[in-house]
Amino acid sequence: MMGGRVIDADSKPNSPSNGERNLVLVGRTGNGKSATANSILGKKAFMSKAGSSGVTKTCEMQRTMLKAGQVVNVIDTPGLFDSSADPEFVSKEIVKCIGMAKDGIHAVLLVFSIRNRFSKEEGAAIHILESLFGKKISDYMIVVFTGGDELEDNDETLEDYLGRECPKPLKASRLKVPFSIVLHFLNGFLMPCGIDRRGDWLEILQLCDNRCVLFDNKTKDAAKRTEQVGKLLSLVNSVIVQNGGQPYTDEIFAELKRAELKEQMKKSYDDQLKRITEMFEYKLKETTTRLEQQLAEEQAARLKAEQATQSAQTKSNDEIGKLKKDTAELREQPKNGWCAIL
Repeated sequence: MMGGRVIDADSKPNSPSNGERNLVLVGRTGNGKSATANSILGKKAFMSKAGSSGVTKTCEMQRTMLKAGQVVNVIDTPGLFDSSADPEFVSKEIVKCIGMAKDGIHAVLLVFSIRNRFSKEEGAAIHILESLFGKKISDYMIVVFTGGDELEDNDETLEDYLGRECPKPLKASRLKVPFSIVLHFLNGFLMPCGIDRRGDWLEILQLCDNRCVLFDNKTKDAAKRTEQVGKLLSLVNSVIVQNGGQPYTDEIFAELKRAELKEQMKKSYDDQLKRITEMFEYKLKETTTRLEQQLAEEQAARLKAEQATQSAQTKSNDEIGKLKKDTAELREQPKNGWCAIL
């Protein structure tokens, strides 16, 4: 797989493919994705260290076979939710991630750490995943909390944490973030003012049907490690059942993208039709206005001409009448003059 690595660890030949589970871990750098992946595999297969600088630079898959004979493929991803993540890089890693899971993705593990402060990027994680994979991806998500050792040191349970310090977007809201804001985030400019925290928000955990599990990646207790992996795989199996045994495949991804493209094309067509209609209406209105103005000018000119003709006719009649009167007076003058002489 170009740009990524696929490593076989403890796999056996002729293993039953129908028992394989493909898991993808996503989350912010420093949340313990690689450490969680190692806990699932039961060995240090991925490089992992504490800190904000990520060790995983590209998608990488490793696999193991559990005692029951079930093959588990774990795909670790770089910090796709980091504010510094480049959009082109994220897109390529998403496609690469789907390509690695040849039989499809059975579950997406959304990794959060109880040690790290909940970020705006993580608050928008669900929306970002849906924007990248399509809304169907939420049916495959499981929330994994790391830092179980810290809760144990404080004699607390995951339920205590969820009730006390779990970030509000996780337990009581789903951020309503326009896609334009997601694009800003992918360019590293997710702004606080762009997030709407008002209204009735869906819960992230509720969106995942409350599928969550606590991991202690530091414990040396083999029984505890086996138990937490068992709980996770139980949730994975419930996801598989919920989705009718159908993993998230590149066909689903392609179909979602086709639907998205179709919607975009429809919107583009509608927008184009709207622009053409508006342009036609504008031209029609412009032509109608021009013709009405031209007709008004012609009517005004005709009226002016009629008035001028009428005025000339009146003036002509007046002059003719005056001329007749003057002529009549001239005819009478000789008679009157002759009588005066006599």
